[in-house]
Amino acid sequence: MSTLLPAIAGSSIIYGAGMLDMGMTMSYEQLLIDAEIIKMTRRIMEGIRFNDDTLAVKVIEAVGPAGEYLGQRHTLKYMRQETSTSTLIERRMYESWERDGRKDMAQRAHEEAVKLLASHQPAPLEPGVAKAIHAIVEEAAAELAEKKAFRAK
Repeated sequence: MSTLLPAIAGSSIIYGAGMLDMGMTMSYEQLLIDAEIIKMTRRIMEGIRFNDDTLAVKVIEAVGPAGEYLGQRHTLKYMRQETSTSTLIERRMYESWERDGRKDMAQRAHEEAVKLLASHQPAPLEPGVAKAIHAIVEEAAAELAEKKAFRAK
């Protein structure tokens, strides 16, 4: 809920993803959970589109009031677009969840974090970026050394 209210108020930034203990601790698992929540918030903020296609006017006319809509391409298209999907929130029947080990959201987030950390291949920096970062660090180190020297006097 704390992501939805700022979004509704017009904020374009949601702060604190992955943070615990007032921001003193970062959690990969919490980051993944928060990313799912932010994804759902963004989808809500997109709103609901109303037009002839999204309202399925032509499909309703073709199928009729007693017809079957689940087999229609239109239904499949919009079910994929409009349904909120999640890898961490459990939406299956209880028996399926129980049969698969009764993992809660935190356990699924932990498994996903471990998998991501083991398989992630970061994109290399563009030419010159590493050099620019190094220059910034060197400048900061020189400034810090000057401040230490000034304090020592």
